[in-house]
Amino acid sequence: MDQKTTVTLLELAAKSLLNNEPAAIHALDEIPRDLFVPLFNAAFLGGHKKMLTAMVRVWPFRCLHIGSLYTQESYYEILEAMIDGLQMLPAQNSTSWGPRLRILDLRRDPDCKTICSEIGTAFPFCFKSCKYSQRSILKIEEAQHSVRRLGIGNSGSEPQSAQEPMELLVDISLNGTLRTKKLLSFLCSKIQQDFGSLHICCRDLQIDRMSAHKSILQFLDLGCIDHLEIDQTDLSEILTILPRVIHLNSLTLCNIPFNSYPRRKFISFLLCLGRLDNLQELSLSFVCLTNQLHKLLRVVPRQLDTLYLPHCSLSNRDITVLSESSQATHLKELSLSNNMIFSEGYEPFQALLEKVSSTLQHLEINNCMITDSTLSAILPALSHCTHLRVLSFAFNPITMSVLKSLLQHLTSLMNLKYVIYPVPLHCYEEGNFHDSLDRQKLAEVQAQLQAMLHRAQRNDMKWVPCSK
Repeated sequence: MDQKTTVTLLELAAKSLLNNEPAAIHALDEIPRDLFVPLFNAAFLGGHKKMLTAMVRVWPFRCLHIGSLYTQESYYEILEAMIDGLQMLPAQNSTSWGPRLRILDLRRDPDCKTICSEIGTAFPFCFKSCKYSQRSILKIEEAQHSVRRLGIGNSGSEPQSAQEPMELLVDISLNGTLRTKKLLSFLCSKIQQDFGSLHICCRDLQIDRMSAHKSILQFLDLGCIDHLEIDQTDLSEILTILPRVIHLNSLTLCNIPFNSYPRRKFISFLLCLGRLDNLQELSLSFVCLTNQLHKLLRVVPRQLDTLYLPHCSLSNRDITVLSESSQATHLKELSLSNNMIFSEGYEPFQALLEKVSSTLQHLEINNCMITDSTLSAILPALSHCTHLRVLSFAFNPITMSVLKSLLQHLTSLMNLKYVIYPVPLHCYEEGNFHDSLDRQKLAEVQAQLQAMLHRAQRNDMKWVPCSK
């Protein structure tokens, strides 16, 4: 019997058990370990909350990840049911059978399996385990291993915890909705019951109006966070959190009015930004940076590969600074949308394209008032971006003839698979893209472009129009 057949039989057995949920819960202590993962998957997708709570309590593996599992129905209730099943294990619980769960991972990750391969008992035993917090299992067991290696016995002066350390990995969105508040309240109550043994490891934190969520932030070890997104928050409050998120890989700030604060506040922000040595992705939107980009680029790491600056009132000078920066030759993703960067000429952007041509994979220049003459001028430089995969230049006043010329040039870029283009001017009444759209004319445009792609043998390339 091959492995695929075995998996299918286990899945059928799991679904059969769930037909009688009370009996299945009662039988959890008796079923073989091989049945736990397919049974968990079936219970999660079927919304069997009581079964999930019971399974977490007796989980026979050291980690449990929801991975790619998702269901729109009762999703938050399912997460709460799993958190409710967490129970603190007695210290030095080394039995081969019985509950062993130490890490519960509630983050959605399509590349993560339900359990990690068990490669012996030595740590690390989970590939997703927290690496930074002093309360993490990894740090605690490293310390204990060092003590044993040095031959230092437990003198009794520092009593060991009566419970094994546990980790709950979760992404948190502080958006103020009632459903989110309920989940966070439930999470806080669980933390207060654990007597210090449960470490909440939040890797991805989204905050809308930080002043409304200060209490939950007190429960989090901000050193664990690698993705941080903050919206509509006072810069003074941001400055209280940035020095503590020292392992950030990605930072997104939106609607932060930098220009309304004293100069010293902006300097403090730059100092905090300069300490984020691991930063690879930076997104600032609706932030006025006119003629200020050089200060920002001076402090962010050279290895920055993603830079999103929509609605930042960038000037030609800012684009020149970016093209001359050390980050330019590393950028893979770049968004300059909703900036009038071509009002004084195209040369700075052309120079920028030449700098990023060997690395750039994703480019967004939507609503930048790119005209036919501008697009024609930058087309040679754009054609040299051989690694480009996605190009978006919607909401720019372009005619059909220039759009067709662009397509002819870009079909040679074999990595380019997805293009979002503006509806040509002739599809609008009186040639103004603020007027009403003629859908019939747009359909004709799409048909012509599709025919051109077919003749160029680029059916793998998708050209999608974007209209308001």
